[in-house]
Amino acid sequence: MNPSTLFSLLLISLIFSQLIAIAQPEPIAATTTVPVHPRLLLLQGQEAAIKQTIGKDAAWEQIHQAILTECDEMLTLPLLQRTMIGRRLLDVSRESIRREFFLAYAWRMTRQGKYRQRAEQELLAIAAFSDWNPSHFLDVAEMTTGVALGYDWLYQDLSKASRATIREAILHKGLEPSLDPKSNDWLTSTNNWNQVCNTGMAFGALAIYEDQPELARKLLNRAVTTVVTSMRHAYSPDGAYPEGSMYWGYGTSFNILLISALDRAFGQNFGLVQQPGFLKTASYQQNMVGPTGKAFNFSDSVENSEMSLSPPMFWFADQLRMPSLLWGARAQLQAPDRDLLVKNRLLPALLLWSGGIAIKDIPAPAPTPWVGTGATPVALMRTSWTDPAAIYVGFKGGSPSTSHGHMDVGSFVLDADGVRWAMDFGMQQYESLESKGVDLWGKQRWDVYRYTNHVHNTLTINDALQEATAFAPLTGTSAESDFLSATADLSKLYTGPLTAARRGIAIVDRRYVVVRDELTAGSTQSTVRWTMLTPATVKLLNATTAELTQGGKKLRLQVAEPAAITLKTWPTTPPHEYDAPNPGTTLLGFEVTLPANAKHALTVVLLPASAGPKPAHKVQPLAQWPQQAVGAAGQ
Repeated sequence: MNPSTLFSLLLISLIFSQLIAIAQPEPIAATTTVPVHPRLLLLQGQEAAIKQTIGKDAAWEQIHQAILTECDEMLTLPLLQRTMIGRRLLDVSRESIRREFFLAYAWRMTRQGKYRQRAEQELLAIAAFSDWNPSHFLDVAEMTTGVALGYDWLYQDLSKASRATIREAILHKGLEPSLDPKSNDWLTSTNNWNQVCNTGMAFGALAIYEDQPELARKLLNRAVTTVVTSMRHAYSPDGAYPEGSMYWGYGTSFNILLISALDRAFGQNFGLVQQPGFLKTASYQQNMVGPTGKAFNFSDSVENSEMSLSPPMFWFADQLRMPSLLWGARAQLQAPDRDLLVKNRLLPALLLWSGGIAIKDIPAPAPTPWVGTGATPVALMRTSWTDPAAIYVGFKGGSPSTSHGHMDVGSFVLDADGVRWAMDFGMQQYESLESKGVDLWGKQRWDVYRYTNHVHNTLTINDALQEATAFAPLTGTSAESDFLSATADLSKLYTGPLTAARRGIAIVDRRYVVVRDELTAGSTQSTVRWTMLTPATVKLLNATTAELTQGGKKLRLQVAEPAAITLKTWPTTPPHEYDAPNPGTTLLGFEVTLPANAKHALTVVLLPASAGPKPAHKVQPLAQWPQQAVGAAGQ
């Protein structure tokens, strides 16, 4: 075939493919109809199903009453004001969702006018703001979500004047700013911003659909087609969320708000739930919580993120017909902490998404390891779901360069005997750093004490930072009941000082935990520091043994190899004025020198006092661990 003919065929093929793309119908067309108001999440008359659920189960009745009681307290609060914290209006935006969701729910469920009146007052107060802070578009997205929900649920009972005022605010302060390229770079983002901002704009579009049908369709179609950019990154291939547990709760909550709104308004979600890994991700989140109730809070997460009572878990449990996903929420539902519950701005969604499940019928899951790959691979292992003293280990690979990432690659957390022994600081509040001029999202991020490998449960070589752009895959895992384990290749994090670095963590005989590192030095001598961050009181018994005490429980840390080390502790006092203090915490570990080109193994045994005497058998090299290969890594 001559070049001119080939070029002609390629040109024809290109034109044909473009014509096909142009001809593809948009998900939501001009002929598509939408229900009358209310159309967001809960259609007219669907309150009856919620009332039936409440009437059959005392636990759900407590949740319902908690919402109503909180609404009564809201009636006495000042109306929301446009109060910035640093560069963010986000706290106000989030409180707007909480107030509108709670008050509008209370109005629809009780028809008591006091709730409708206060919800309308809040809507008018927010509508009067000069803007919703488009320079930080999450603020606009969450504000639009709350205002749209209140407008839609109160629509039939609002005066024409109030409707017009609120509708214009949604249009001009919510939707129109999202058309400005300076404010909508989240459309191509792979992180939670994409999920949250697309949801807010979709809610606003649905709320004023009849008044702005062309714009509404444009924004809804944009949401359906661009949110998949984030979903494919966030959940593929098996549901492990790259940004960690706290941002799973944030991004996934809004993603499901979007899916639920589309399902209600159009009877379909246009394939969003079929995105790779999405329907598997609830198991990830469930396994991210240890028996202590604390999260594996790697990256910018917090230890107590109330994930067990997270609304998305109820949606997944209903959709998948897997009530065991709610095992962690069971105790909280049976004896709810009202003050904690009502801080959750999406709390009414529990009742919307409950599927009428009876709390007493929630079964325990099987205690099998959960392993996920993707951008932040994790292995989550435990010995029991029903024993509060069970051993739990969360172990991660990945990269510091992941959105909201830390230099915590190779780090782990450990629960045993109802105590968290190996911990993670998690995030420092952003404003506490930004207000002091820290470029938190640039290179200065790695000056923040909590974000470095120096204070995570991993390795530090020559007192240097991990390679920020490197990636560590999980390489193997075992589900054998007497040897739950996972291994990771950390070599690229330490390129130069080390030519190889592999870490394995195992729960052995359901009694104790082993952490083994196998290292090969580079062409020069290197110093390796092994550290574990703990909230326990540490007593050094001898050069290779430490006793940790916390809450009346004890755990022994024994360095099995090398023999020629001396355990030590380091304070967690940060070096900078802008760093957060870390009271009640200690770094425990040791340092060892690796001669050039030498191979070295570091083996640490973590033995809860309840496990009995120290194990006699030697820990085997990683190559002899009974493991299966882990799926392809995300990078």
